[in-house]
Amino acid sequence: MRLSKALFIVSCLLLATLSIGQEGMVLFTKDFTPEEFASRRSRVYDAIGANALSVVQGAPSPTGYVRFRQSNEFYYLCGIEAPHAYLLLDGSQRRATLYLPHRHEGRERSEGKLLSAEDAQLVQELSGIEAVYPTEMLGEHLARYARTAAKNALYTPFSPGEGFATSRDLALRAISDMSNDPWDGRPSREGHFVNVLRARFPHYEIKNLTPILDELRLVKSPAEIAMIRKATQLSGLALMEGMHSTRPGQFEYELDAMAKFIYYRNGAQGEAYYSLVASGTNAWYGHYNAGKRQMQAGDFLLMDFAPDVGYYMSDVTRMWPVNGEFNSWQRELYDFYLGCYQAILKAIRPGVTAATIKQEAATVMAGILAQSRFSKPHYEAAARQFVESYRTSAENPDTYLGHWVGMATHDVGTYTGPLRPGMVFTIEPAIRVPEEKINIRLEDVIVITETGAENLSDFVPMDRAGIEKVMAEKGLLETYPPAQLMSN
Repeated sequence: MRLSKALFIVSCLLLATLSIGQEGMVLFTKDFTPEEFASRRSRVYDAIGANALSVVQGAPSPTGYVRFRQSNEFYYLCGIEAPHAYLLLDGSQRRATLYLPHRHEGRERSEGKLLSAEDAQLVQELSGIEAVYPTEMLGEHLARYARTAAKNALYTPFSPGEGFATSRDLALRAISDMSNDPWDGRPSREGHFVNVLRARFPHYEIKNLTPILDELRLVKSPAEIAMIRKATQLSGLALMEGMHSTRPGQFEYELDAMAKFIYYRNGAQGEAYYSLVASGTNAWYGHYNAGKRQMQAGDFLLMDFAPDVGYYMSDVTRMWPVNGEFNSWQRELYDFYLGCYQAILKAIRPGVTAATIKQEAATVMAGILAQSRFSKPHYEAAARQFVESYRTSAENPDTYLGHWVGMATHDVGTYTGPLRPGMVFTIEPAIRVPEEKINIRLEDVIVITETGAENLSDFVPMDRAGIEKVMAEKGLLETYPPAQLMSN
C-alpha cells in the first residue's frame, strides 16, 4: 500500500472516530443536517444583502458545575456547541466562518473532547461551515473587510441571547434588574459586544440582526416541528403521570421531580422553564414556582411544565383535583371553561388572523354562557368577564391567541397577520375568580398545517371523565415513595 493512500485511510478513520467523540460523545447534532443550517444562513445572506457582514457571538462558559448549552441564536445558524465561539457571515461571498478558542488539553482530559480551533478540518466536515479559525483572528478579518468600502454594514443581535430555560422576556427582565441595581449597572453581554464592535471598527454601521432572526424563526421546518412534537410528547407524558401519581399529602415538588425523571429518561437536555406546580390558591399566581406546599384533598391543582429537547421547547398545562374527583364548584367552573376553550381550538386554521378566530370563538362562548348556571354570583360574574374580555380582545386587529413556541418557550416574533403553515403557538386563556383566588387555565401546543391545525398535546386528557380515569390508576410516586432519611 502506498504511503499516501495509507495516510488517507488513517485520516478518514480519525475523522470518523472524532465525529462521535471520545467515549461516544457526539460533537455535532444529529437532530438537523448541515444542509438545514446552511439554508438558514442563506436566508440571512438574502436579508442582509451583498454589502454587509453579520457576526454572532456564542454563549460563554457556564458558571459552576453546569453543562454548557449554546445560545439559541448561535445554534440556529450553525449547530456548533462550543463556548466562546463566533460566527461571521459574508453577504457577498455567502460564506460562513467559525471562530473557536484553542484547545484546552487539561479541560479535555477532565471533561472529554470539545471542539476547538485545532479541529478546523473536523468542524468543516461535520458542519459544512466553509472556514474555521482561532478566535483571535476575528478582529483581523473584520479589519480586512473594513478596507473594502462596499462592506459598510455589520449586523449582530442586539437582544439578549436565549440560554438554558430562557425566553427573551425573562432575559430582558434580568438585564433591567441589573441596570436598576445601583451597585451593579452592568450592560448585557450583547450590549457590551456591540459597544466593542463600535469602538474598534467605527467605520462599520452596526445594525441589529435580531429582527431578521426573529422572522426566520417564526415559521418552523419539518425537522423543527419534529423536535417540538417530541418535547410536547414528553410534557404530556409527565402531566399524565402527574395525574396518576397525585395524592393528598404529597408536596408539589414531588410532581416536579417525577416530571424531570420522565424528561431526562427520554433524552431531554433540560427543562424549558421552571415547573409550575400550583395547588389550591397558589394557582392564582401565573408563574408560581416555589413548589413547597403540601397538597390537600379538595385542592384544584395546576401543572404547567415542559422539557428542552435538542434546543426546542413545548408548553402544556392541565388541571386536576388532588383527591381524584372533581367537586361541585370545580365541575361547575371547569365545564364552562372547557367548553369555551374547545371553541377556540375548533376555530384555529391557516389563512385567518387571530382576531377572526377570536371573534368566531367569542360567539360560541356567548352561547355557552347563556346556557350555563352558576351556584354563586361571583362565579357568574367571572364567567361573564371571561367571555366579554375575549370578545373585546377580538376587536383589536393586532391581538394574538397565545404565544409562539420553538427554541424558546415564549418564542420570538411579533407577527399578527394570517396564520401560515409551520407556525407553532399555544393558547392559554384563564378564567379568574378573585373572591376565592381561583384560576383555571389549560394550555396546548398548536401547529398550523396546510389544511388546518394540529394540536400536538391533544392526547393529554382535558375532559373531566378522562382526567378522573387516569387519576384512578396507580402512579410512579406510589411505586417509589419518598426515602426515609436519617435524622440526628
